[in-house]
Amino acid sequence: MTSILWQEKLRVEEKYDLIVCGGGVAGAAAALSGRRHGLRVLLLEKQCILGGLATGGLVNYWVPLCNGRGKYVIGGMARELLNLSLAHSFNTLRPDWLHGEPRHETEQRSDTWFSGGLFALSLLKLLKEEGVTILYDALVSSPVMEGGHCAGIIIDGKSGRRLYPCAAAVDATGDASVMKQAGVPVTDGENYFTYYGEAVSLNGCRAALETGNVFLAYDHPRGGSADLHGREQPEHKAPYAGCDMEIVNQYLQENQLFMYEKEKDRCGMGRNIHALPTIPQLRTARHIDGNAVFTGDEWFRHSETSIGTICDFEFRDRLYEVPYGTLVKDGFDNLIACGRCASAVGRGWDVLRVIPPAVLTGQAAGTAAALALSCRVPVVEAPVRQLQQELAQTGVMIHYPDAMVPLNGQA
Repeated sequence: MTSILWQEKLRVEEKYDLIVCGGGVAGAAAALSGRRHGLRVLLLEKQCILGGLATGGLVNYWVPLCNGRGKYVIGGMARELLNLSLAHSFNTLRPDWLHGEPRHETEQRSDTWFSGGLFALSLLKLLKEEGVTILYDALVSSPVMEGGHCAGIIIDGKSGRRLYPCAAAVDATGDASVMKQAGVPVTDGENYFTYYGEAVSLNGCRAALETGNVFLAYDHPRGGSADLHGREQPEHKAPYAGCDMEIVNQYLQENQLFMYEKEKDRCGMGRNIHALPTIPQLRTARHIDGNAVFTGDEWFRHSETSIGTICDFEFRDRLYEVPYGTLVKDGFDNLIACGRCASAVGRGWDVLRVIPPAVLTGQAAGTAAALALSCRVPVVEAPVRQLQQELAQTGVMIHYPDAMVPLNGQA
């Protein structure tokens, strides 16, 4: 492999207090939180809509925010954005949750599908009204580092490469690409052979007309069908890394061609595939190796530095407190991660990467950045007690009440 030394003169744009790299739900929450704390915020998004996997990725599904007994666990901005996503949309909420938290105990959970397109538009309207500056079609190229300090972010766009200086930056890219280039230690993930699009059919339309629920008009044609635990993973296929260009292309093209072979004879006048994901549907691409690691074994354990309580979408009752250290790394004074980039492994990564916890970590990251800048301390030294108070005021459950733990201590 050969290489060249490339030098160029970059246009330097105006400085922002906070630059959020990635406009998925975690990045949107970080930008919104930072702005609500008085920061001048720039949100950079490589796609042309907000929401990331929850919109362009067609994973427009809120996993439960509840404990499986009729009580909300995840609050704050996660609840706010859940309500935003359903404000103008269809939903698949179970009867007990149609009017908010049930007044009685129930084993029905609060998960729901929603309109990804309407949610993307609603996110844009909300962030613009709050005063967040948004730049679409802006591919984050690299951070400009001065030791462990990020002086700015270089982006590639239609107008060429530009440098945006900043006082602090949030990595909400989904693959910790900013943190990695900054020198933060990271770990790559593995992803199974799974991929789906969105289709509409005449049979589905009939069902929608009969029930008055447009959701029934849709279907999800699949490429690979492996699930979260690797069931139905083809024996001859190794898991895919999510941060190598050639491997990501292999993942996408193999899945798309497999979908074609399965769907080519099903389509025609009665069925149409109208949407394919605009970003890879990779669950676990890369995370930082932060000051704390969330493993998923911590259920029913309180954390002194908790930024919020989350639940498990597969297990009732399991409650976790997410440590602040999962978002930061010593030696990097103004960089903070959130969403799928947060420091988590194994089951912990699966639990932390989905929409509600991603929003929670985004809200915490934006708030922590604002507090660190206000106190003139590195983000790793942001006042955790004050951070917890700020989050709790928005409805975040910092520490779960012990009364929510089953008497036998089992989920």
